[in-house]
Amino acid sequence: MGDAAIAEGLPIVAAGVGVVRRGTRVLDAIDVTIEPRARTFILGANGAGKSTLLRVLHGLLAPDAGTVTWGSGRSRPAGQAMVFQRPVLLRRSAAGNVRHALALRGVRGSEAQRRTDDALSRVGLGEIGARPARVLSGGEQQRVALARAWALEPEVLFLDEPTASLDPPATRAVESIVEAIHARGTTIVMTTHSLGQAKRLADTVIFLSAGKVTECTDASQFFASPHSSEGRIFVEGERL
Repeated sequence: MGDAAIAEGLPIVAAGVGVVRRGTRVLDAIDVTIEPRARTFILGANGAGKSTLLRVLHGLLAPDAGTVTWGSGRSRPAGQAMVFQRPVLLRRSAAGNVRHALALRGVRGSEAQRRTDDALSRVGLGEIGARPARVLSGGEQQRVALARAWALEPEVLFLDEPTASLDPPATRAVESIVEAIHARGTTIVMTTHSLGQAKRLADTVIFLSAGKVTECTDASQFFASPHSSEGRIFVEGERL
């Protein structure tokens, strides 16, 4: 894919999705659709269910009710990647982390080396690929995680608050990388605690309140005039 030319696993459609954990309904009757090539941001207060919904859409978590379909099927396609708030890195070099992910997808040899070098260069880490990933700064580690995902040439990239623990310069670097990945054809689905970040990057907003979707709309519409009272309170709170 150059990088993500064929939408085999899209749209992603959640229908009547519910998730219960320890007797608490975390998600309740969720109906959302993730459209190809869009940058969809999942917003909401802490505890609203953002990360849970992201994992359900990715297929990491099976819902207790309802269904999720990817394209025309109910089996999660291979063309997905996910980046977490805290990078999960192996005890090997930055390049070794990228090559390992490629090997799991069956990409080895010269093609794996080409993709690894290319991905690290794209995220600004081409000169330090041989360094142990776990000794890098927090921002650099997140860039390794993004390079690892980018090397897989994903159709869909899921990101769970990838800048939550980063300083402003590192946050800007991550945002630029996410934009570059999207520009090459990858659909972005991302949670964030930052309304400003969503304003900068989002095409579509899914707003959650207490496990329910109260808004699923064009980003500019949401930021200008949320339809739900919960959305209005959230936006006004961020403006204060």
